[in-house]
Amino acid sequence: MNPALVGAGLVVLYTALIALADAITKQIAHGYAAPQLFALSGAVVVTLTWGVARLRGQGLRTRAPGAMALRAGATVLSAVAFFHAFRHLPFAEVFLFIGLMPILAGLMSGPILGEHVRPAAWLALGAGFVGMLCLFPAGLHSVTAGHGWALAAAVTGTLSMVIARRIGKVECNTLAQVFWPNLALFATMALALPFVWQPMAAGDVALAAAYAVLLFGARWLTVIALRLLPAYTVTPLMNLQFVWMVILGAMVFGERPGWEMLLGVAIVIASGSYLVWDRFAPAAARGRLRTDP
Repeated sequence: MNPALVGAGLVVLYTALIALADAITKQIAHGYAAPQLFALSGAVVVTLTWGVARLRGQGLRTRAPGAMALRAGATVLSAVAFFHAFRHLPFAEVFLFIGLMPILAGLMSGPILGEHVRPAAWLALGAGFVGMLCLFPAGLHSVTAGHGWALAAAVTGTLSMVIARRIGKVECNTLAQVFWPNLALFATMALALPFVWQPMAAGDVALAAAYAVLLFGARWLTVIALRLLPAYTVTPLMNLQFVWMVILGAMVFGERPGWEMLLGVAIVIASGSYLVWDRFAPAAARGRLRTDP
């Protein structure tokens, strides 16, 4: 199968998993501190990763320890920033900043990955950003701490994904890219856990465990996808999580999307689809030229 199509399919599945995980984050954020959720979920993800690696007969060493350390640090910062962004901002508003991630990925891909971003792709990235703005026609009336957290989350989250693609060029063990960042997240949050711990109801423990399982699956999928597609192509496709967030927002949080939100989602989907086409259509065209009589 075409690697671009496989990568796109993995990203679509990722969006569903991460949207569910984000919904759990918002549900828990108002009752507990960030270290409590991330220490528990980090421990579960690390255990799952180690178990899967053992079943597959793999180790968890990495060939790029320096880059992995940078990715782990960016992952920790991103997780904490998104947690506080969901705590302080409406669910959908956080994704205005996620809409910046394709632009940031395009900017970072040059110096970090040495990947050329085609002019047509920049147009698609701009269209995707316009789609994000359609979700919030009234705009942001004032800057708050929540907006600062969301911007920090977008920057550090994009950096983590771009570094993951760089590591993927020399590291075939995708589980290592899940294990080490989550081990760093667990270790960092565990240090603060004694100062913020609150007793958890059984239902909240179940939510934290579900969050960990969803996060494990999502992060594993995105590492594999980043080996198949450029970062600036993966990140716009990740905006498909808006579709899931519209559904979850209506069902769980009582948020009813207006026509502006639906228009924005349509633009985002079109932009992401074009970037996938931009990835594999030129190669297909070259193949036809080689085989035509």
